[in-house]
Amino acid sequence: MTASPRLDLVGRHRECAALDELLVALRAGESRVLVFRGEAGIGKSVLLEYAVAQASQVTVTRAQGVEADMELPYASLHQLCAPFMDQVEGLPGPQRDALRVAFGMAAGDPPDRFLVGLAVLTLLTRASETRSVLVVVDDAQWLDQVSLQTLEFVARRLLAEAVTMVFAVRDPEGQAALVGLPEMRIDGLDAAAAAELLGATVGGRLEKRVRDRFVAEMHGNPLALLEFSRGRSAAELAYGLDSSAYSSTQGTLSSRVERDFADRIGSLPAPIRTLLLIAAAEPVGDAALLVRAAAALEITPDVEPAKAAGLIDFRGAIRFRHPLVRSAVYHQADPEERRAVHRALAAATDPAADPDRRAWHAAQAASGPDEDVAAGLEQAADRARQRGGIAAEAVLLERAAQLTPDAWARGRRAVAAAEAHFSAAAPDRATEQATLAELCPLSLLDRARLARLRARILFARSRSDEAAPLLLDAAAQFAAVQSPLARETYLEAISATIFAGRLHGPTGARAAAVAARASGAPPSGSQAADLLLDGVAALLTDGYDTGLTALRGALELLANEELPTREATMRWLLLAPVALEAFIHYAWDLRAWDILATRAVRLARDVGALGALPPALIYAGGVHIHYGDFAEAARMIDEADAIAAATGHAPHKYATLVLAAWRGDTDVASGIIEDARASAVERGEVSLLGAMGYIQGVLFNGLARYEEALVAARSGIEHDGFNFTGLSLVEHVEAATRCGKLDQARASLARLVELTRAADSGWARGACARSQALLADGDEADSLYRTALEEFGRGRVAVEVARTHLLYGEWLRRSRRPSLAREHLRAAYEMFDGMRANAFAERTRRELIATGEHVRTRVTKLAADLTPQESQIATLAADGMTNAKIGAELFISPHTVEWHLRKVYTKLGINSRRALPEALVTAPAVDTKERGSEGTRQSRHERSLRSPRTPRPR
Repeated sequence: MTASPRLDLVGRHRECAALDELLVALRAGESRVLVFRGEAGIGKSVLLEYAVAQASQVTVTRAQGVEADMELPYASLHQLCAPFMDQVEGLPGPQRDALRVAFGMAAGDPPDRFLVGLAVLTLLTRASETRSVLVVVDDAQWLDQVSLQTLEFVARRLLAEAVTMVFAVRDPEGQAALVGLPEMRIDGLDAAAAAELLGATVGGRLEKRVRDRFVAEMHGNPLALLEFSRGRSAAELAYGLDSSAYSSTQGTLSSRVERDFADRIGSLPAPIRTLLLIAAAEPVGDAALLVRAAAALEITPDVEPAKAAGLIDFRGAIRFRHPLVRSAVYHQADPEERRAVHRALAAATDPAADPDRRAWHAAQAASGPDEDVAAGLEQAADRARQRGGIAAEAVLLERAAQLTPDAWARGRRAVAAAEAHFSAAAPDRATEQATLAELCPLSLLDRARLARLRARILFARSRSDEAAPLLLDAAAQFAAVQSPLARETYLEAISATIFAGRLHGPTGARAAAVAARASGAPPSGSQAADLLLDGVAALLTDGYDTGLTALRGALELLANEELPTREATMRWLLLAPVALEAFIHYAWDLRAWDILATRAVRLARDVGALGALPPALIYAGGVHIHYGDFAEAARMIDEADAIAAATGHAPHKYATLVLAAWRGDTDVASGIIEDARASAVERGEVSLLGAMGYIQGVLFNGLARYEEALVAARSGIEHDGFNFTGLSLVEHVEAATRCGKLDQARASLARLVELTRAADSGWARGACARSQALLADGDEADSLYRTALEEFGRGRVAVEVARTHLLYGEWLRRSRRPSLAREHLRAAYEMFDGMRANAFAERTRRELIATGEHVRTRVTKLAADLTPQESQIATLAADGMTNAKIGAELFISPHTVEWHLRKVYTKLGINSRRALPEALVTAPAVDTKERGSEGTRQSRHERSLRSPRTPRPR
C-alpha cells in the first residue's frame, strides 16, 4: 500500500471520506458506484489517484478518456478489460463471442452493445470472486461512445458483486454522461484551503491581501492555483502578472489555464514542440509509434525538456500532465504543422495491425479531397460497424464523405453517414449529413434511402401522422428500382400509421395498404415478412375475411422461420409489433399473441437485443394479463422497465396501464394514465390516446362507475385507430347497458359483430355472445352467457371468463335465481381474488353479499411480499435454472441472482432451492376444460403454476 496522500489533498476531506467508505464496502464484498463531476482542474483526477492509492488488497483496472476527433469502438473498454482477458474464454458462449468481436479478436455478426455489457459484467464479477475489483475511469466524457454506454449499463446492473466503479466527468462537456448514477459534485476549494494550497506552492511569504485576491481570481480551482503560481515568487504575485501573461486573466478559467500552458509550450525549442504535437495527435501514447513518427520528421525524441517544464510524464507511455496540456499543444500549432504530424503518424502506423488509425491519420493529413484516403476511411467504417461501433462508423463515414472528390460517391457516403448517425441515436448529426447529401447527385436507390431516413427521423421525434406519407414515398421509390427494401418500408409505413393512430384518410393505415398492394414491390428476402405485408394489406383493403385468412397463413412462418444471422433476427423483431397488433385486434387470437410474443422475447434474449427486449416483454406481459396471471405480467413489465432504464430508453406504457386498470388501483392507474396521456400528446402518439378509451373503460367498469366507463369507452370507439376499437366496443356495451343507454349498446354490438365476424376464435365469439347477453332476456340471455363462458374458456381468456361469471351472476340474481347466481359469483370472486383484480373482486363481493353469501376475507400469502424481480428469479430457480443461466436470462450477474435468492429464502421461510416450488404462490388456473382446435395446447396459465417464466420456443 502506498502512503496515504490525504495530506496532499488540501480541503478534500468530504470527498476522501466518501472514497474511504466506498473502499470499506468494496472490501466487504459490496458494490458501489460514484461519479465525480466538476470543471477542468477542480481535482477529480487527484481524487481518483487517492482512491487507487488507498485500494490495498484490491485489483484496480483503469480507463482514460482522451479528447480526439477519432472514435475507435470499444477502445476504452478494451483498455479497461485488459487485466482480465485471460478469463474471456470461460464466459458463456454468446457473451464470449460478443466480446471477442467487439474487441476485434474474432469475426462475426456485429454484437449488441448490451450483450457486450453483460459480458463485461460477468468478466468483472468472476475476477472479483478472488479479489475485489475497483474500476477507475477518468475523463469519462471522452471515452468512445459505445464504451461509455457499455460501462454505464454495467454500473446500473451492479448490486451484489465485489465490484466498485468510480468515474470522473468534466463539466460542462460531460453533462449528459452517466446521468442518474450516484454522483458527487466537486466545487472549488474554500478560501482557507485555497490559501493553504497557494502558500505551500509559492516561494516566500505571501501577503494576505495578495493571497486573497489571487484565490478569488482562481475561484478555488486547484489546478489554476498551482499553474498560475508555478515558478513565480511571492514578490511577482504581489506586483501582478506581467504583460505577456495578462491575456491569461481573460476568459473562462479552463481557457486561461490552457493559454498559460500554451505560453510555456511556446518557450520550448521547435523540435520539442513538434514532439509534443506528435504525442497530442496520437492519443494512445505509444512511445514506439512516437519514435517512428519523430524519425519520419527527422526529430530526435528527447522528452526531457517537456518533462522539466511540467507538461508531460513518461513511464513507458507518454501522458500529458493534464488534458488541457494536450489541448494547448494541439490547438496552438498551425494547420500545416498538424497535417505534417498526422502524415508522419500515418506513415509510422502498421497498416496490418492498426489500419483504422492509419486511415484516420491519413485523413487528418489531407489538405483536400483524396479518394484513396476516403476509401480507406470507408473500409475503417465497415470494420467499426462489424464490431458494433455504430457511432464510430458514422464519424468515419462523415469524414470519408468530406474527402470524396467525386460528387456521386460523396453523396452515397453522406447518405450512409446520415443513416449511421441515426442508428447511433444522433438525429441532429443525421439531419446535417442528410442535408449535405441532398446537395450531391444521388442514385435513385440513395434518394429512396434518404427519403426513408428523413421519415424515420421525423417519426422518432414525434409519433405523428406526418411520417407515414414520407415512408410511403420512400417505399414507392424503392419499389421503382425493384429494391427488396420496398416491402420492408411499406410495413414500416403501416406501423407508423398504427402508432399515429389513424386508420382512414390520406395518411392512414388503409391508404398505406392500398399503396403497398399497388406498388409491385419485389420480394424482401423474408417469406414471413412478405406474407405479413400481404395479410395486413388484405385486412385493410379487402376486408376481414380475406385479410385474416392471409394473416393466418403467415403465422406458421412467423413462428418458425429460420433466422440464420443476427441481422435477420433483428429484422424479424422489427416486424413483430405489426404482426402482433393484427393478431390481437383483428384475429382476436390469444394463442398467436402468446406464440409471437414468446418468440420475440426468446430471440431478443438470444442475440442480446436489449433495445428490442422491453417491447417484447410488454407484449408477453399483455398475454399473461389475459391469462389472469397478473403476477407474471408484473414481473415481465418490471423487467422491461428495468432494462429500458438501464439502456436509456423510455418505458413502454401500454401493459402497465392495462394491468393497473384490471387491478383496479384507482390512484396508481390515474397517475399512470395522466402521465401517459401527456407523453402521447407531446409525441403525437394518437394510438396511446385511443388505448385510453379501452383502459379507462376496464378501470371504471370494474369500479362500477358506469357513466365514466361509458364516456371513456366511447372515446376509444371514436378514435380512428388500427387497434383497441374492438376491445373498447366490449367495454362500451357493458357500460351502456348499465347506464340504460340501450340504443348506444345495440349500435356498438353491431359494430363488434361485424369486426369479429371473420375472427373465428373463442375470444371473439365469447365477446360477442356476452355482449349480446347483456341486451337479451330470459332463456336467450341464459344461453348466451353459457356460450360466452364456453368460448372464453376455449380461448383461455381467463380475465373474460371471470368477468362473464360476474355478469352472469349479476343477471341471475336480478332474475331471482340466487342459488345459481351464488355459484357463478363465487367462481368470479375466487378468480378475481386470485388474480388480484381488486376492483372486480370488490364488485363481485358486493353482489355475493346481496345474495346472502358470507364472503371470506382474503389471506395474504408470503409470496405476495416478493418484489417482481425476486419473484421472477425465484420461479426461474424453482424451474431448475442455475444462477449463471438466470443471470444471462435477466442481464444481471450470478452474484446478484444469489443475493436476491437469499432475500427470497428469508421472506418465504425456507433455506434451499429445493423448497422453492412448494413455497411459491401463483394465481389459480382457469376452471375450464381444454377443448376444440384451440385446446390442443396446454393452457399457458396452467403451465405458469409450475414455471411462470417465459417459455422456450415451441
